[in-house]
Amino acid sequence: MGSWLSGPRAAMEDAGADFGYRGEQLGLPEEGPNSIARPGRRLGALAVDWGLCVLIAYGLITHGYTPATSNWALLVFFAMSALTVGTVGSTPGKRLFGIRVVALRTGTVNPARALLRTFLLCLAIPALIWDRDGRGLHDRLAQTVEVRS
Repeated sequence: MGSWLSGPRAAMEDAGADFGYRGEQLGLPEEGPNSIARPGRRLGALAVDWGLCVLIAYGLITHGYTPATSNWALLVFFAMSALTVGTVGSTPGKRLFGIRVVALRTGTVNPARALLRTFLLCLAIPALIWDRDGRGLHDRLAQTVEVRS
């Protein structure tokens, strides 16, 4: 029952399998700057970004008309994320939580990669499918990774 509660990864590690740390296969350090950003930081950054977009949509676009606010907030989120990640490498929430998005090969995200990543992120499903390094499918397809600053 212990292996069922702790999950298949813990059961395999108890059996002697070595998975390494998150980001090892990508050549990233285990801790500190440029290591894989943890899920808690990433969710916190997403919550800050989404809250900011809802405030912008509510106050500037819909003027309090709540049924349309969430649709406009998604459009504002798309624009904000694509522009900020494509230019400076992080959104306001990511900057607040000490995270930045980098391309695996070049270290900087070009606007086309940022657009693809943001589009897939707005679909939500690709962001919920993670690999062993903790990268969502949207990051894998855009060949990016979220790292600590």
